[in-house]
Amino acid sequence: MVRKRLLFLCASGVALAVVVVVLGAFTRLVDAGLGCPDWPGCYGFLTVPETAQELGLAEARFPDAPVEADKAWWEMIHRYFATTLGLFVLIVAGLVVANRQADIPLKLPIFLLVLVITQGAFGAWTVTLKLWPQVVTAHLLGGFATLSLLWLMCLRLGVGRGWRIGRGGLLPHIWIGLGLVIMQIALGGWVTSNYAALACADFPTCRGSLWPQMNIAAGFNFLQSVGPNYLGGLLDSEARVAIQVGHRLGAVFVLIVVGALTFRLIRSGSVLGWPLAVILAGQIFLGVGNVIWLLPLGVATLHNAVGALLLLAMVTVSYRAFREERVVE
Repeated sequence: MVRKRLLFLCASGVALAVVVVVLGAFTRLVDAGLGCPDWPGCYGFLTVPETAQELGLAEARFPDAPVEADKAWWEMIHRYFATTLGLFVLIVAGLVVANRQADIPLKLPIFLLVLVITQGAFGAWTVTLKLWPQVVTAHLLGGFATLSLLWLMCLRLGVGRGWRIGRGGLLPHIWIGLGLVIMQIALGGWVTSNYAALACADFPTCRGSLWPQMNIAAGFNFLQSVGPNYLGGLLDSEARVAIQVGHRLGAVFVLIVVGALTFRLIRSGSVLGWPLAVILAGQIFLGVGNVIWLLPLGVATLHNAVGALLLLAMVTVSYRAFREERVVE
């Protein structure tokens, strides 16, 4: 009974984490990351100030940050869902600790709880450090990590037990593919946090060249100073081009390595081969669409969502391969 409750909570947590990841992406894309200049409230309120009295207080508290209700509401909705996700993880960890059994993982939910608490801190720093790219990217990675570990918890509780890999020897290839996907997600976060998505408006070239003029050192300077307001980005054009080109090169490596993996999985008869291939193809299509259609909001948001699905697919393949090659179920 405890196992079934845990599985239900973890599956619900996965669905909620997907919503949080997508809302986070949407909030960044509509420039609502500073929709509320404080944390965890909004202009000192638990909701967005709306009445004349509340707006007057908000203006007095934050004279340099006028209320933009539409952006503020997206920011607060994201916070509400993220808080609810944190409560789910707390309940899961509490249930596991209270019902310790040999066949129920203990360390994973405890680590998840620590991660979610850390995510809350990064959420606060995202606002107080005014969208500092390092913090924004780390916050994004933390969201994807939370989603992945909740899904891993579901796998360990028995989801997908019949999803076989079908052949041995794939684990090194799978680990490399998983690592590349994680690196590509990090690059995508760096693109977003530095507002480099539209640095190149053509494809497959960038500004008419396969290797345009760019400032790699500035684009990947992870020691940027803390202090300025990073809304809209501070890097020059050539630095943003470097980030965009780096993300494109990463996509090529992911396509080659994960694409070859899907081929091997399909040949081995694994049920995971075709779903992984479809998700990979969809993500590449959406990435190209972001460029040629100039970052439409729907496509850009979906690109983040499918990126999360690609990561979950790779986590699934990795777990199943590990279980088949190293552990006897």
